[in-house]
Amino acid sequence: MSIAGGLPLALERGAELGCGVVQIFLKNQVQWRGRALAEDEVLAFRGTQTRTGIATVFAHATYLINLASPDDAEWERSVGAFHDELERAERLGLPWVVIHPGSHKGAGAEAGLRRVARAVDELAGRTAGYAVRIALENTAGAGNLVGARASDLGRILELSRRPERLAVCLDTCHLFAAGYDIRARDGLLATVAEFTAAVGLDRIVAFHLNDAKAGLGSGLDRHEHIGRGQIGLAAFRALLRHPGLGRRPMTLETPKGRDGDRRNLATLRRLRRRSRPG
Repeated sequence: MSIAGGLPLALERGAELGCGVVQIFLKNQVQWRGRALAEDEVLAFRGTQTRTGIATVFAHATYLINLASPDDAEWERSVGAFHDELERAERLGLPWVVIHPGSHKGAGAEAGLRRVARAVDELAGRTAGYAVRIALENTAGAGNLVGARASDLGRILELSRRPERLAVCLDTCHLFAAGYDIRARDGLLATVAEFTAAVGLDRIVAFHLNDAKAGLGSGLDRHEHIGRGQIGLAAFRALLRHPGLGRRPMTLETPKGRDGDRRNLATLRRLRRRSRPG
């Protein structure tokens, strides 16, 4: 939901659509710095969440942040910017902030994963005692991006000295673009099993539900409305009915406009409902 006009309005917009879960940006997603978060806005945000009854609100980090960068100046700037976002999330009472691990920019995947783990440990030290967690999001895998495979996220956890601060958010479009064939139930279950083995079922705290414009293994991060892309409805039906994951918080990052959110929510809720005997 858009935060235009103030953070509490994102929850108002979500409630109007009947959302039970809302994801927000904590500041402009294409700027390094944001205005200071005033105490009255924090109180209004918390009060609005209580009043609207939205069960879960979490945040997505600014797209400029690259925790895998081999460039020291860019890495330091990214860590500082993400630290600011974690501070904001903690004040708002958000459980986690989702972030793309980043790009190794030619330094190699292992080097990139090590930089992410180092960043996570630095951030954990700066926010010691905080409840907010860092939710690493799987990526579509194009170019030098790290985090497209379950083994990538597992490697970050292995390298980190503070893995308890880490969680995982899985994006269905990114899974498909990275080569995970989740179109049928068996493929979805195999993918879930691979990520469970790499990071643990309990660490998968949220999902982004997005169909994909591009084909399997394309590496392209191009989101589409549910059921109108290359993935199709079967994967979403299987995920929503998964006994271990079907009730985890899930958000849409599908195209906006023409009441798209409302239609996508209705589609997903139909898929979630089990048919009754007779």
